[in-house]
Amino acid sequence: MVLHGCQDKNHVPETISLNSNWQFKAENTTNWLPANVPGNVFSGLLQHNKIPDPFIGNHEEDVQWVSQTNWEYKTHFKVTPETLKRKHIVLNFEGLDTYASVFLNDSLILKTNNAFREFSVDVKPLLKAKNSLRILFENTSKHEAEAKSKLHYTLPEGNRIFTRKAQFQYGWDWGPKLNVSGIWRDVNLETWDDFKIEDIYIEQKVLNDSIARCILNVSVSSEDKSHVTYDIYVNDTLNTSYSKQDKSDIIFNIKNPKRWWPHNLGEPYLYDVKVVVKDGETILDSVSKKVGLRTIDLVTEKDSLGESFYFKVNGIPVYAKGANYIPQHSFQNQVTNKHYEQLLNDVVDANMNMLRVWGGGIYENDVFYDLCDEKGILVWQDFMFACAMYPGDDTFLENVQQEAIDNVKRLRNHPSVALWCGNNESSEGWHRWGWQADRSEAEKSEIWENYLKVFDSILPKTVRQYSNVDYWESSPKYGRGNPNYEFEGDAHDWWIWHDGYPFEHLETHVPRFMSEFGFQSFPSYEVINYINQNDTLNITSKAFKNHQKHSRGFQIIDAYMQRDFPVPDNVEDYVYVSQLLQAYGITKGIEAQRRARPYNMGTLYWQLNDCWPAVSWSSIDFFGNWKALHYKAKRSFENVLISSKLEGDDLNLFVVNDNYKSLSGVFSVKIMDFYGVKIWESASVIDVPENSSNLIYEIPLKNKNIAFNDVVVVTEFKDYKSYFYLEKPKDLNLVKETIQKKILKVDEGFEIVLQSKTLQKDVFLFCNEKGRFSDNYFDLLPNEEKRIVFKTQSASLSNLKIKTLNQL
Repeated sequence: MVLHGCQDKNHVPETISLNSNWQFKAENTTNWLPANVPGNVFSGLLQHNKIPDPFIGNHEEDVQWVSQTNWEYKTHFKVTPETLKRKHIVLNFEGLDTYASVFLNDSLILKTNNAFREFSVDVKPLLKAKNSLRILFENTSKHEAEAKSKLHYTLPEGNRIFTRKAQFQYGWDWGPKLNVSGIWRDVNLETWDDFKIEDIYIEQKVLNDSIARCILNVSVSSEDKSHVTYDIYVNDTLNTSYSKQDKSDIIFNIKNPKRWWPHNLGEPYLYDVKVVVKDGETILDSVSKKVGLRTIDLVTEKDSLGESFYFKVNGIPVYAKGANYIPQHSFQNQVTNKHYEQLLNDVVDANMNMLRVWGGGIYENDVFYDLCDEKGILVWQDFMFACAMYPGDDTFLENVQQEAIDNVKRLRNHPSVALWCGNNESSEGWHRWGWQADRSEAEKSEIWENYLKVFDSILPKTVRQYSNVDYWESSPKYGRGNPNYEFEGDAHDWWIWHDGYPFEHLETHVPRFMSEFGFQSFPSYEVINYINQNDTLNITSKAFKNHQKHSRGFQIIDAYMQRDFPVPDNVEDYVYVSQLLQAYGITKGIEAQRRARPYNMGTLYWQLNDCWPAVSWSSIDFFGNWKALHYKAKRSFENVLISSKLEGDDLNLFVVNDNYKSLSGVFSVKIMDFYGVKIWESASVIDVPENSSNLIYEIPLKNKNIAFNDVVVVTEFKDYKSYFYLEKPKDLNLVKETIQKKILKVDEGFEIVLQSKTLQKDVFLFCNEKGRFSDNYFDLLPNEEKRIVFKTQSASLSNLKIKTLNQL
């Protein structure tokens, strides 16, 4: 792109990173250690071998003192004479966790109380050629105790509610208690003279096939704005020039616009928009944004069954498929851009089009949203409130207000952001979890009124004022104890797992939008051995038990396994079956919900990922290994899904089509035994409408002389295939038979060719080499070849192992 004008480097704004040369130490000690910024005290202590790794064994217990200690950071930096002459010099902190006192050249310049806010201080009067910057972080407990003492009642759930930081750091039923402190985001100096762009918001006003009309909202720091011009470039071409002497808004149009779509429905097209501000021919400042043109609406309309809950993108209803996302690491500085890239690739590879950023974590780094924009992943964004009631004093509310403004403004240009949600399960908790017990009416009224101040006033007003995205007060709308949870709004169905209901419950109780449901499984062998620091699998050690944070987790897994699967008596098989069990239950729910479209229009399981090595509800473990659930969810999330349901002695076969084009082709069904002998078959040409779920075929099985535990139903339509069993896995008469394998070297790694004389159920491939199997936990039909690619950098694959349900 050629910019017409000269850039006077002596006058354009400059950002100077101050992330280097930091040291840290415990308060009242003298031993300074080098510190990484961004970072935190846990990561720093680990780096210098001052604490044991809390992710290994029971070491989490050994490091709790870190959170109870005050910590100091310091650095020295020089400023050039040219910089000192600038008219404006501001020190920016993008994230301090949490209660910090900041001293520049021994002068107190800032006190902070919110890890989610950005803080800026004018330091022009204090800055010198050589400068010292020191930050004292106080542990949270002191401040929480002070805030708690001001209340005449106790709020649920614990003292974390008083501190605006990642709530999961206080411990959760899938994560450790590691309450970090430190400089967790960038520190920099911003300098300028007469003009600086503070923020831009590209607000889309009109979007149709012929034109997109946008308003450029620019916030600037300038004493005199009348003389400047704004040049707007779209994809490196000058689109509009605007003089501040004009009295109209800054409007620019894009002709014949390309829309941004979720990746499973179209191209997530992004425009490059650059704003260049000039004084005559001199460039004063410029900023670039990636812009996606789309409309997104949350549709909640009364109907004969209750009230809908679904998203329209570009005017078209979109079925949301995905998972709930938590922070990728207890220590955020350990999450690299490569980690974000890999995990979000895994999301796309599994045919997901939405992630819910859960409210007990963090407002994610910019790179997360940039990648969701690029990859076409919709983001349901919670505000960071979870499973608790919060204070309502003026100081707390003002803090929340600014936190909301900072983050809504930061994220509002991202086309992937589809919804802001006030909190996770706080409303359900208040109405269902016994939080109101033994309270006076006045006390209950005050707590609920404070809830409404945040979630029914401050947050929705902020979203409306600063963005064009819809707001939802609390997820779920109703708790599962309220019968309306099936008929209105979004639902969290924890009747399975927490209440022990069988997985079949998910087929008979389908809500309008399932925003949470889940089941635990063990992680990979690799993760288990890492926790124990032993090459021998052990899931009963004290060290490993510390990585199961649900008090009844092991018992619940075992109870469900006895219900549906054979229960192995050796560790390796037990871990394998636990993953099959998780995948079996969750995909049963996914498919039931998808069959119910358009009544149901979304399914987001709990949870995508882990923040440490653990037994958890995740489909991808802490080391990035796909569990059985992720592989099987990939199949259940395909745009075209063949899904079966057994109703008594009748088998109903559905085709779900998420595409916006109809499909036509041969639909074939065959029932075969485990040796491949066909017992019954049928084929016909069918038409499948766009954006639909349809019952295609009903097969009465009563008079077909079929032994339910000896057969598989194989259904095919176009390039899609489904295998369905008429009995639970534990009741199938699977045949023990050897799988023949061939391993071929290919450019990506290795191709593995498998074949068996009998059906092999849930084939699991594993090895010691690092890599990814293109498919896993699959069924191998008798006498058919299955080709799998193992993508790896390894030069050999000598220890490939195969496990199947047939062997148990």
